[in-house]
Amino acid sequence: MVQQDYMMRQIKELVRTLLKLLFHLDMEQPSAELLDQAEDKSKLQELFHMVDAGNINEAENQIYEMTADTGLGDRKGLKIALLFYAYLNDKNNDFLEQHDFSREEISQGMERLVIQNGLASMADTFLPHR
Repeated sequence: MVQQDYMMRQIKELVRTLLKLLFHLDMEQPSAELLDQAEDKSKLQELFHMVDAGNINEAENQIYEMTADTGLGDRKGLKIALLFYAYLNDKNNDFLEQHDFSREEISQGMERLVIQNGLASMADTFLPHR
């Protein structure tokens, strides 16, 4: 339990730091309101609803598709993905387990995302399994 709480805090701090450094956003709670475009807000809300309905793997697959072919210049997908993982990270362990997901998978998804965007040193700093 202590390890899970530690990982949860590390993920939260990584998301918060990246949002602050890359987008000049200070986030206490993940919110679609942090996005500028209505289309992006709608997409993030859809992902939040999928998580709440227990379709976490499907939602994460959409994040992968959204960010897979983006270059360093396309930060829109990165911002949506960071807010998605922040929202998912706020779910308790029981919820995640009920829907066949784990805090470790959140950490791995974040790791993939930051490395893909040329931010591997951030993963080294924040994510415990690196």
